[in-house]
Amino acid sequence: ETLDRAGPKLGSVLAVNPRALEDARRLDTERAAGKLRGLLHGIPVLLKDNIESADPLPTTAGSLALVENQGNRDAPIVARLRAAGAVILGKSNLSEWANMRANGSTSGWSALGGLTRNPYSLDCSACGSSSGSGAAVAANLTALAVGTETDGSVTCPGAMNGIVGLKPTVGLLSRRHIIPISHTQDTAGPMTRTVADAAAMLTVMAGTDSLDPATAEADQRRTDYVAALDARSLKGARLGVLRPRKGAYGDAAEEVFEKALDQLKEAGAELVELQQPPQRGRIGRNEMIVLLYEFKAGLNAYLADTAAAVKTRTLAAVIEFNKREADRELQHFGQQLFIQAEATDGLESPVYRKALEENRRLAGPEGIDRLLGEHRLDALIAPSTGRAFKIDFKNGDRFQGGQMRLAAVSGYPHLTVPMGLADGLPVGLSFIGTAWSEARLLSLGYAF
Repeated sequence: ETLDRAGPKLGSVLAVNPRALEDARRLDTERAAGKLRGLLHGIPVLLKDNIESADPLPTTAGSLALVENQGNRDAPIVARLRAAGAVILGKSNLSEWANMRANGSTSGWSALGGLTRNPYSLDCSACGSSSGSGAAVAANLTALAVGTETDGSVTCPGAMNGIVGLKPTVGLLSRRHIIPISHTQDTAGPMTRTVADAAAMLTVMAGTDSLDPATAEADQRRTDYVAALDARSLKGARLGVLRPRKGAYGDAAEEVFEKALDQLKEAGAELVELQQPPQRGRIGRNEMIVLLYEFKAGLNAYLADTAAAVKTRTLAAVIEFNKREADRELQHFGQQLFIQAEATDGLESPVYRKALEENRRLAGPEGIDRLLGEHRLDALIAPSTGRAFKIDFKNGDRFQGGQMRLAAVSGYPHLTVPMGLADGLPVGLSFIGTAWSEARLLSLGYAF
């Protein structure tokens, strides 16, 4: 109430769970009696409001069209958090529909939740789409938060809010009962103040879900990520340096990156300078084709299975709802991506299948894996993105670049950790690896 809704008005928490205090008291009583449920017993967790929980809260993606979407069911990752003793504190605000409604949108704004602001500077973006999760952790409104990422939606708000954000390998965490964009790129991920906390969350949330085919390998691949942390893991590690184009992220951010490189070398890492992978423009063009096709298919399937009170049960119905509610829903930006997605002709389309096959190959085997293999690297490193930019409803977001796309398109893991302050605003350092390399990335980030 004091910081988020009054005072600075961060706008990071969309809804507070009315059961949170009751749950916390019960868990405190259990702890006092010597009963511990797991790693997160009694620890508050905020969920991005595209993730369902069996609390008296709707799951809205920030849209007025889903205010009745109270399904009374836990997403499998939420059930795992709850079983480990976490207190579901509430739902965090987000870029509406996880930033999949329009180009030129303003990150952190939703019709239902309003605008999330960056705690380091209230006139700056918290980035998105997991804006509220990032800002709430940075402002100490919650110990832990869950975000989701399709391309940059955990790692960008992680970096710009000065916290830890992990996008895991697609398939390590179940995506069921989470409002989708892309079944080939979507994943939830932890957002925390420390790497150890992210490792604890991942240990709890990871695992196979028989109803999410992408997670078939998760039980074999998951491990105790906390036990795998080693403060000496940088010693002897070979890290491939992906430098941004000179000036791309701003001088202040690049100075912080140079200092971080010196710190990595002092800790015993061997740095290998790399060229940026080719075909980045082609990957970006293909990615939008893939996302538009998968969004229509995935959202229609999700909406068909929502609470009976939900009236908008297809993407086409949401588009019409937004037209009727244009004064509230379309006041800052439109729904061009919705319209383009609705015009797609199904996942059997050769246009879609070609874009998907080419992108997975270019970003994975011929991108991240080739760089790691040719240079015998443990991970790739780069500045995650530039400093937070000014909020600008008229012109939308003004990104200075980022190192999110290869990991997003390939489905590989990407960890951002706080690197320092550039002119008073946080910037993050990215660690990127091959599929299922979370334990190694977390340990390297922990050492840094």
